[in-house]
Amino acid sequence: MTSTPALVINTANAPMVKANIDRRPVGNKDVRLSIAYSGICHSDVHQARSEWGNDIFPMVPGHEIVGHVLEVGAGVTKFKVGDTVGVGVFVDSCRECDACKSNLESYCEKGPVGSYNATSYNGDVEYGGYSKEIVTDEHFVLHIADGVDLAECAPLLCAGITVYSPLKHWKAGPGKKVAILGMGGLGHLAVKFAVALGAEVTVLGHSLSKKDDALSFGAVDYRSTSDEQTFKDLAKKFDFILNTTS
Repeated sequence: MTSTPALVINTANAPMVKANIDRRPVGNKDVRLSIAYSGICHSDVHQARSEWGNDIFPMVPGHEIVGHVLEVGAGVTKFKVGDTVGVGVFVDSCRECDACKSNLESYCEKGPVGSYNATSYNGDVEYGGYSKEIVTDEHFVLHIADGVDLAECAPLLCAGITVYSPLKHWKAGPGKKVAILGMGGLGHLAVKFAVALGAEVTVLGHSLSKKDDALSFGAVDYRSTSDEQTFKDLAKKFDFILNTTS
């Protein structure tokens, strides 16, 4: 075991306190990394407030993790010491079911193991990224390109992939008209991704307060869902609507 500093929540709604937690020894296929940044996702807040149940306290939130490799196991082939890497929402799955074999580990039939507030298959509690280090199987570690702003990159490991995945799945790109419903943490990334993919993007918001931002991100239009005329004007216009508000 390796002891590392962390921000710990001991009971529901309690403040974070500094404490040391134990990380497992580096196994054959494990990567140990120093954490540079961990994004703040609203699911971290839900869990810390015990709003979803199944809480495991003490808890160390954080599942949008970026940092640098400190140590690798003897069987690790994808990473070396010094690499810039990330860890997202999951840190393990069975790797044996049809979903896992199809690279859809989030649908693991045994149940994927979350980056925090989760129990590993051997019964150990998983602690998240609000800490100095983490040890994770290399299968759930991602390469991050050199020169990327790591603070900005961290949220892409949850918020980013949440909107990038459906945009890619439904082939948002040139010739496609895409609407993004809501422009918060997820939505503003969806706008940027859809524009970068070449789609014509319209943003739908409950007010016009974010219109200037949306247009600066590359959207061609921004309409208020509080205005009934919006639905008449835009009926049957879009190939794909991505809802980030539900």
